[in-house]
Amino acid sequence: MAEMNAKAAEAAEKKRAKAAEAAAKKAGGESAPLPKGYVPRLKKIYRDTVAPELFKEFGYTSTMQVPRFVKVVVSMGVGEAKENKKLLDAAVEDIGHITGQLAVKTKARKSIATFKIRQGQEIGARVTLRGAMMWEFLDRLMNVALPRVKDFRGVNPNAFDGHGNYSLGLTEQIIFPEIDFDKIEKVMGLNIAIVTTARNDKEAKSLLAKMGMPFRK
Repeated sequence: MAEMNAKAAEAAEKKRAKAAEAAAKKAGGESAPLPKGYVPRLKKIYRDTVAPELFKEFGYTSTMQVPRFVKVVVSMGVGEAKENKKLLDAAVEDIGHITGQLAVKTKARKSIATFKIRQGQEIGARVTLRGAMMWEFLDRLMNVALPRVKDFRGVNPNAFDGHGNYSLGLTEQIIFPEIDFDKIEKVMGLNIAIVTTARNDKEAKSLLAKMGMPFRK
């Protein structure tokens, strides 16, 4: 039963990924169609090396128990957008360049008088990556962007949520080579949430470490 549910979840994940890619193209996103049969480099490493190692490390009885990535959510909070709408449009454009997928604007769920924010006001941008787009982004994040952080000593090894998901905050979007410093509206930070099927933080950390996430020691 567990294997059937896992297979159904994987099929649904692929369906959502295709729908998201189609929506991005329709909306004018920058993602180009991937070659038929293309397998991202990082996915090959996971399938051929990391998954077998995790299976052995945690003594799973089924390959469906092996932790895997579900999605990656990349977002930017733009509090100053209430005074300068250009910053919000710039955030949407920057996330699009970084991820290769069209971002959507996010709205405030409730009013916050202290920050002069009204419910329903557009205050950020977000994109959800699945499938090949997710794998490609993770590869660029861990092997290209993070090493470009000034005085980089590794990412926080304790930023898990207790349910096998990891959150990472970056102070500058310019660490991604897709961003042209001379063309940006402003240097802005972004948040990255990595969602996995891991049952706990120990499994998730092992998954990320084996995939190449440079945790601080």
